[in-house]
Amino acid sequence: MKRTLSLVMVALFTVSLLAGCNTVRGVGQDVEEGGEAIQETTS
Repeated sequence: MKRTLSLVMVALFTVSLLAGCNTVRGVGQDVEEGGEAIQETTS
């Protein structure tokens, strides 16, 4: 029982890390696109 609970906890932790990476990547892309839009507007 303890082993199953440990495996479930590790799986949930791993999934949350992967979801967090995708979120951070998405924010980085949004910021980059915003910066490019500003550069295009000013040039």
